[in-house]
Amino acid sequence: MTSNSQREERRRLCLARIAVSIFFFFNGVIAATFSTRLPAVQMRLLLPPGQLGLALLGCTIGGLLAMNIAGRVSSHSGSKVITTFAALSMCITLPLIALAPTLPFLLLALVFFGAGSGAMDVTMNLQGTDVERAYGRSIMNSFHAYFSVGSLVGASLGSILATLDVKPEPHFFAITVVGCVVLAWSSRFLFSSKQEETAQKQSTQKTRSLQISPTLMVLRVIAFCSLLSVGAMFDWSAVYLSGTLHTGSGLAAAGFTVFLACMAVGRSVGDALVTHFGTTVLVRTSCSIAAIGLALALMFAWTPIVLFGLGLVGIGLSIPFPLVLSTTGRLARQARGSALATVTTWGYVGMIAGPPMIGFIADQVGMRLALAPVVFLCVLAALCAPVTSTAVVKGMRDARKILDQLPP
Repeated sequence: MTSNSQREERRRLCLARIAVSIFFFFNGVIAATFSTRLPAVQMRLLLPPGQLGLALLGCTIGGLLAMNIAGRVSSHSGSKVITTFAALSMCITLPLIALAPTLPFLLLALVFFGAGSGAMDVTMNLQGTDVERAYGRSIMNSFHAYFSVGSLVGASLGSILATLDVKPEPHFFAITVVGCVVLAWSSRFLFSSKQEETAQKQSTQKTRSLQISPTLMVLRVIAFCSLLSVGAMFDWSAVYLSGTLHTGSGLAAAGFTVFLACMAVGRSVGDALVTHFGTTVLVRTSCSIAAIGLALALMFAWTPIVLFGLGLVGIGLSIPFPLVLSTTGRLARQARGSALATVTTWGYVGMIAGPPMIGFIADQVGMRLALAPVVFLCVLAALCAPVTSTAVVKGMRDARKILDQLPP
């Protein structure tokens, strides 16, 4: 009987891991699908860059608001329902973006799209930390690897369909249908909130003290630095290659693809590296690799060295943010929803605020000097790495206190 129950528990845990991986994968597919077809949406509505930027601001506002709301609601009612609802909202909103007849309708659609994306960013990571805790070993990087693979799939498919002059409407509808079916089926296997009822009862008392924790503040800094650096590579690496180094659009796109591919590879092996070297060593080393890679790409104009440098940046930036989320989940066992929401928000702010600032600086001093501060941010994140070890120890101490309070 015990053997049967153990097999059933392993099966349930395996299905939960697959389900969470599917949610991460489709999050990447949907986000990349939107990004690759955005120029077609802009051309259809004849939007100048300024108006398109205004519409994209709606996506940012929706995401930031939804992140904090989703984190707090998940602390009380669990993340399964919100994860499912947010994912389906992203899918359903995608065709509305393609069908928007005017700028106000596009702005409204992007607010809801951003809200679904922001809520999903928090709650699917909550699910990931739940599954990781049940496994008893690091698996968070594997989830983010699926996001990277999904981004590659979505970007590749979008580029092919755009080259074939397929309109965004049928493309978006197809992604919506497939996404809704697969995600709705997968949601059955997500973790419910019943396993966390004891911890949730204590979340109210712990949340305020957790928010002002110096350890959590440093984790926010690492999240901010790492995702701002990722955002800089997403928005400006191809521009740097084509505009500053004059490589041509083909090589510029290849540079971004190298960055994405190396990030996916880094995340696929990240969990094994954590097991062997530990979180602190890995965060410090990966951020240092990213700093070295970007420095190489900025100091040398020879394209092979630049591509090699961008590959190092992709490997280096693949690991820190997933590890920060994993560490936060262990640290904040009684208020994970709120803690993960704030850490994710800091990272999200860096990712969306950093690239515009880099663009403004580039107008004054050029793209090479504008990207130089990103090297400093990678170094700063590496210097903050020891806090991840402190967070793990504190999380284990808090866990022991909770176990001691439980009746025998």
